[in-house]
Amino acid sequence: AAVASSFGVVVAVFQWGWLGSLFGVEQTGPIMSMMPIFMVGVVFGLAMDYEVFLVTRMREAYVHGERPGQAVVTGFQYSARVVVAAAVIMIAVFSGFIGASEQMIKMIGFGLAIAVLFDAFVVRMAIVPAVLALLGHKAWWLPRWLDRLLPNVDVEGESLRKHLEGSAGSPDGPDKDRELVNA
Repeated sequence: AAVASSFGVVVAVFQWGWLGSLFGVEQTGPIMSMMPIFMVGVVFGLAMDYEVFLVTRMREAYVHGERPGQAVVTGFQYSARVVVAAAVIMIAVFSGFIGASEQMIKMIGFGLAIAVLFDAFVVRMAIVPAVLALLGHKAWWLPRWLDRLLPNVDVEGESLRKHLEGSAGSPDGPDKDRELVNA
């Protein structure tokens, strides 16, 4: 959605001339052929970074027992500042190319800045959390057959915590577990 929107804005400015004088567009013309390929690659990479920042913290809150809606709020509360900072930095960097004298460089910088703006603030910070909140528990559901195939990556250390809590009540105590680990 963000890439398609940014293509529309690039066409409006660089091909149709809308607000072209504001961005220093001297002559309108067709969009260069490599522009869509380049933009899709760069924006997809940045979008996945933003997605990982936001959704990982939401998933962590859900796994630790928060209701789905509250997990989305908690994850957003802790991760939104990182996404905003990263997006503002990338928008500033790409916007720096708008002042270039070469039309191709100007177009790429403008297109990428608009794409990051749409992707970070509309898609990642508005649409994705809304969809996750609406889906509730279904957003985090994983089919049993796929769960068996995927490795159990316990980044948060939840399995270790459960293991230590369980061994604290065992007759041997947690010291016995430590001896087994150190052996």
